[in-house]
Amino acid sequence: MKTTVFTKYHIAAGAKMAEFAGYNMPIEFTGINDEHMAVRGKAGVFDVSHMGEIWVKGPRALDLLQRITTNDVAKLYDGKVQYSCMPNGRGGIVDDILVYRIDERTYMLCVNAANIGKDWAHICAEGAKMGMEAGPGKELYNASDEICQLAVQGPLAMKIVQKMCSEPVEQMEYYTFRKMPVAGCDAILSITGYTGSGGCEIYVAPGSRFDREAGSGEDRYYHMILLAENNTGYQNLMKIVSKGFVEGFYYKPRVDDEVLRTYHEGIIALSACLAGEIPRYLSRGMYEEACKSAQKYRDIFGSDNFFLELQDHGIPAQRTVNQGLMRMSQELQIPLVATNDCHYIYKEDVESHDILLCIQTGKKVTDENRMRYEGGQFYVKSEEEMRALFPYAQEALDNTHKIAERCNVEIEFGVTKLPQYDVPDGYTSWEYLQKLCGEGFHKRYPNDDGTLRERLRYELDVIHSMGYVDYFLIVWDFIHFAKSNGIMVGPGRGSAAGSIVAYSLEITDIDPIRYQLIFERFLNPERVSMPDIDVDFCFERRQEVIDYVVRKYGKDRVVQIVTFGTLAAKGVVRDVGRALDMPYAQCDAIAKMIPGDLGMTLDKALKASPDLREAYESDDSVKYLIDMSKRLEGLPRHTSMHAAGVVISRAAVDEYVPLSRASDGSITTQFTMTTLEELGLLKMDFLGLRTLTVIQNAVRLVEKTTGKPLDIDKIDYNDKKVLDSIGTGKNDGVFQLESSGMKGFMKELKPENLEDLIAGISLYRPGPMDFIPRYLKGKNDKASIVYECPQLEPILAPTYGCIVYQEQVMQIVRDLAGYTWGRSDLVRRAMAKKKAAVMEKERQNFVYGNAQEGVKGCIANGIDEKTANHIYDEMIDFAKYAFNKSHAAAYAVVSYQTAYLKYYHPVEFMAALMTSVKDNVTKVSEYIMSCRQMGMKIMPPDINEGEGGFSVSDGAIRYGLSAIKSIGQSVVDEIVRERTEHGKFRSLEDFIDRMSGREVNKRTLESFIKSGAMDGLPGTRKQKSMVCGSMVDQKNKEKKNTMEGQMSLFDFAAEEDKKSFQITFPNVGEYSREEYLAYEKEMLGVYVSGHPLEEYIGTWEKNVTAKSSDFVVDEETGSAVVHDGAYVTIGGMITEKTVKTTRNNKMMAFLTVEDLAGSVEVLVFPKDYEKRRDMLIKDEKVFIRGRASVGDEPVGKLICEQIIPFSQVPRELWIQYADKDAYLAGEKELLDLLKTSDGNDTVIIYLGRERAKKVLPRNWNVRAGEALVTTLSEMLGEKNVKVVEKPLGKISS
Repeated sequence: MKTTVFTKYHIAAGAKMAEFAGYNMPIEFTGINDEHMAVRGKAGVFDVSHMGEIWVKGPRALDLLQRITTNDVAKLYDGKVQYSCMPNGRGGIVDDILVYRIDERTYMLCVNAANIGKDWAHICAEGAKMGMEAGPGKELYNASDEICQLAVQGPLAMKIVQKMCSEPVEQMEYYTFRKMPVAGCDAILSITGYTGSGGCEIYVAPGSRFDREAGSGEDRYYHMILLAENNTGYQNLMKIVSKGFVEGFYYKPRVDDEVLRTYHEGIIALSACLAGEIPRYLSRGMYEEACKSAQKYRDIFGSDNFFLELQDHGIPAQRTVNQGLMRMSQELQIPLVATNDCHYIYKEDVESHDILLCIQTGKKVTDENRMRYEGGQFYVKSEEEMRALFPYAQEALDNTHKIAERCNVEIEFGVTKLPQYDVPDGYTSWEYLQKLCGEGFHKRYPNDDGTLRERLRYELDVIHSMGYVDYFLIVWDFIHFAKSNGIMVGPGRGSAAGSIVAYSLEITDIDPIRYQLIFERFLNPERVSMPDIDVDFCFERRQEVIDYVVRKYGKDRVVQIVTFGTLAAKGVVRDVGRALDMPYAQCDAIAKMIPGDLGMTLDKALKASPDLREAYESDDSVKYLIDMSKRLEGLPRHTSMHAAGVVISRAAVDEYVPLSRASDGSITTQFTMTTLEELGLLKMDFLGLRTLTVIQNAVRLVEKTTGKPLDIDKIDYNDKKVLDSIGTGKNDGVFQLESSGMKGFMKELKPENLEDLIAGISLYRPGPMDFIPRYLKGKNDKASIVYECPQLEPILAPTYGCIVYQEQVMQIVRDLAGYTWGRSDLVRRAMAKKKAAVMEKERQNFVYGNAQEGVKGCIANGIDEKTANHIYDEMIDFAKYAFNKSHAAAYAVVSYQTAYLKYYHPVEFMAALMTSVKDNVTKVSEYIMSCRQMGMKIMPPDINEGEGGFSVSDGAIRYGLSAIKSIGQSVVDEIVRERTEHGKFRSLEDFIDRMSGREVNKRTLESFIKSGAMDGLPGTRKQKSMVCGSMVDQKNKEKKNTMEGQMSLFDFAAEEDKKSFQITFPNVGEYSREEYLAYEKEMLGVYVSGHPLEEYIGTWEKNVTAKSSDFVVDEETGSAVVHDGAYVTIGGMITEKTVKTTRNNKMMAFLTVEDLAGSVEVLVFPKDYEKRRDMLIKDEKVFIRGRASVGDEPVGKLICEQIIPFSQVPRELWIQYADKDAYLAGEKELLDLLKTSDGNDTVIIYLGRERAKKVLPRNWNVRAGEALVTTLSEMLGEKNVKVVEKPLGKISS
């Protein structure tokens, strides 16, 4: 067998090898399924070196190709690829090939591996007829054994290839190629196809479900209808569906005969629509084959369980098929059933369904060649309509009813299916939980007098009686695993922080006693519901915890959860408008009229927004848009994977729910979270919290810098300095407190303890914000707090007389009216969900009591009727907004920890913070600006000092090496390893010597040099850039010679002569300031060692009303600092400019304007573009005024209305003389000098003694640049010349 260049690498990687087309080729590496999903979701690299390459050259090349291929090769141009067939003289196909046109006399044919010999013989024979010769150097040449081929397929293929190429490839068109270096080798790079992605139905494969090329086009899969007759059938249907997605996905989720035979019991099968196997044979006139298929399915499902399906949507082919089915039914005694293909429910939905199809397929309604369901017959028809359609097949319609009667499935809801925890020998689950809690309790509460142990016993009894012992052990186990393996875990999340059991097991780290947290808010013995413990893990290592759980409980029992993205109010208007081909601006304007409130619908929006209502009533196109959008609103738009949800099941998950595969290949449920909970399955949230990663990395940096350990859980949580720093509002990077609104609130709140911080996090939300003034008044003037009865004081004192938490509502009804904790939670829920009937009943109980139900009531506790009713009214007002204190307390701890690190270890904290957002250039720019305002120095990356992430070096922040463009973490790891083992790099040559062949190439070197990472080595950036390529080539040559046993002149030279053979730096100096910074920006995405705008910072700060970062929509609040429609001024440098032609054939521009904080997109519409096009020059520094456009995108835009170049900012040149006499004496000399300068800056003469000023007329305006100011300073003295910049004011452009 032949081998390819890559064969030895395949074998080393553990590939399963087999003979293919005479070559020893890899068949699989880790398993066909895994590899297929990798290609489908990401990308795969295939060795196709066994493919053949045949060169056709010379003046007769085109004539030969026209003769031997089916396509017109003359239409090709240089760099174009064409798919073609090669027929023989009898009209048969020899092979299908790809034709590459290199130039007008040179072509390369890429042929299939199995046909190389046959193809070569055919081409030689046809070429000989034209007098063409074959062989090396001749017109025809078989180069199949001399060329290696690799294919990269999948959605990420282009990105992977781009990393190996120095030239941009992402704009290449399909069926084109380019000659270029790829991974340092001369290559032809071509794009000759794409990998498709599938849908969401189940289909039957013509062969095995594992086949990836069985059939083509419409024969890749056949439709089939499967119905569950009973519970066994439902169990089998889930298995069949799961197999289709998990094992058989290829274009569509497919099953095969093997699956159907294995899981046929309890299933009724129908032969399906025209796309079914039997109808497809019948439509092609292949009656015998159709009969064979029908008999096969009857054998699989049983004679009473397989039906031939009649349909009539007015499609001509259905008449032919129906006749065949009627005949087949009589001959084979297979019963008929009549159905209608339903793609929408009502007949009137035909238009909205067509629009939905366009949204799904990315088409417009007006497109001619697109998928559509014509005829309007695809709705749920009545019995009368169906009987009218099939007067000749009434028995088939009766069968439809009989099948419906036969299908009876009962699904069990509400019964928990918790997995069992595998406890150590000698213990039951209950005993082991008590043991763990006892040990943890003693550690947490060493000085307990017995009171808290009593509460622990009560909690354990509740957990035991409700059947959740194993649940707590499972959660304890994976949190214990995380903490034991150095994976940071959050202090708690949600109501679980109210449990002493959770605190003792170290599931949470919030003391429920200290913060008055209530267990019954978490687990209520009077309301049986599944406990819900959500856990935050370090963002980077969350997957390790999920992998541990999968290993422990089994791959078939732990799966992730699907979510459905729906067509929400704003989104559906934009989608429908796009499908209707309405102007973008009109759709955008309509979408922005819809309020952004949570749970907003189009019906609510029409009531709430007068502008939307007016547009709807006055404009027919808007009315149609909204009406169609209302029909589609709320429908699923796409599927994705729940960010954190994982199901852990007692048995294989597909025993309870059908499974699917996510785009990354992981298994997911097909049911959403709420359905899973109703089915009794255990859902856990494994959340990745980036802030925990920041804290962990910051602590490591602190320990490295100081040499002392830092336990972040043991810090002082009432440190006045830290709390005061939070109160300044300078909270960039502080968890939950860095949005602009929260910064302002913290300035007002000025927290004095952690309790204030907990309240602040709870109050800063829509709704509770209304109570902030009352809370602040109570905090700042405690004498103003009035408690309506003494019993309220201990409950509301921590929040200055306001009801802020759900737990306080529970405490009030318990302490004032004698409710149990469990019942008080039911009242809280009723208030939060606004259940009027329950609230009114509970008012009676709260005020007057209810002896039968064991409620004492307020009056019996000495609280009068009026006061009790008023307290109840207050509770109703607050309860609908009240927050879960347990959750707020846990998050306040994380907020405080970040604030603590920022105050005491600012450099380490900011370095860790920037590492966490290193892929988000806008955030990095924003934090760099914050660092500079805090007086920190940002240093460029450095190969001798830096690490993958941002690090600390001599009290400054060192830019992370892996944040450099095209530098992966693996390269950084190699550099750090080499540096640690063999010392720092001494020179560029030393670096190349030690790192060549270890993932470092010319492109990597260039990135390091231009980013400043090699500034510590001899030579300027420009010098190193000019010689690095030659040095790499020389080292590679030396290495090659050494491997081949050859010696160079260098080896013979004496030590003192060797320098003359070495490459030396040319005397070219350094890049200009502009180039230096531009390269830095290109490589790092931000400016580090300076900024092109730094000399204009005063002008910039004085005139802008918004920074680029103000346009970024905050993930927490869902809004940006600038509001939609706000009139703002931005300032910066135009870094990108794209000019487009509108439908009206006018020009408009899209600009990227970069300031000190990042960049923002600016739209310049035709009217303004015509007026100001001369100012729209790349690298021009300008102020732009206009309206902010902030919608559903993560970053807003600016609509330009006015442009003012920095050079046109009004300035005043003040020249001071001692008195009038001194001025008159020097007037001529001054005016002669001023004549030499022409500009827009006003000149003002100031007379010291007289205290008078004289503004020279406009014709004396100058350009107050550095040269003029220097000359005047030399003439009159530096203190007598001053340039004053004026605000832009109402300057016109």
